[in-house]
Amino acid sequence: MNKQITTLLVDDEPGSLATLEQLIQMYCPSLKVIGKAMNPIEAAAMIEELQPQLVFLDIEMPYGNAFDMLDKMNDISFEVIFVTAYNNYALKAFRYAAADYLLKPLNIDELVDAVNRIAGRIGNQDVNSRIGTLLDNLNNKSDKFRKIILPINDGFLVEDVEQIMYLNAEGSYTTIHLASNKKVMVSKLLKEFEDMLPESDFCRIHHSTIININYVKKFYKGRGGEVEMANGEIMLISTRKKK
Repeated sequence: MNKQITTLLVDDEPGSLATLEQLIQMYCPSLKVIGKAMNPIEAAAMIEELQPQLVFLDIEMPYGNAFDMLDKMNDISFEVIFVTAYNNYALKAFRYAAADYLLKPLNIDELVDAVNRIAGRIGNQDVNSRIGTLLDNLNNKSDKFRKIILPINDGFLVEDVEQIMYLNAEGSYTTIHLASNKKVMVSKLLKEFEDMLPESDFCRIHHSTIININYVKKFYKGRGGEVEMANGEIMLISTRKKK
């Protein structure tokens, strides 16, 4: 039997803590709950003492929120699953940082899926960069996030959003073309990036292509419309996407 993942639960509502612990006991046998905290101060002390591998972290709590607590930590060696009752601005930041989160009331399938994703990442050294990207984006008061985490086979890449030149759909994958001429294939649908990237900079010109308009060099009207990107690539514009 594989060793269980030591887990700390953090929530200011006793009922929510009890529900989460019960769901974990019933549906997540790979986790072992080693402690529970009800505010960030208590949580920080327990993290230092118990060294959990995974923390379920409610966002809004008395005496500060989850992000303030994480921002004060010099080294983050544990995985985090954020828990929130609010479908707000932070959720977009989670997606940019490839951070796992759950919405209240908790959904069993979503809980199990999040735990399964986390299980494969326990012990990875990139957790600091992922949390750092999340906090950096949250501290940026603009509606445009600067950094994006791209999950790849052996970990994650941190890239500047403005360096994305265009994205191509390839089945259930998306290939991201960067200004540096680097290509990154990600196991995400193009639609997920369309929903996430700022409309002021990114435009879906074809069912399989999203471009960063800041890298458009020329527009050609002929043959239904084409754009030439800064790297010389010619992109077709779908008739339905033309305005």
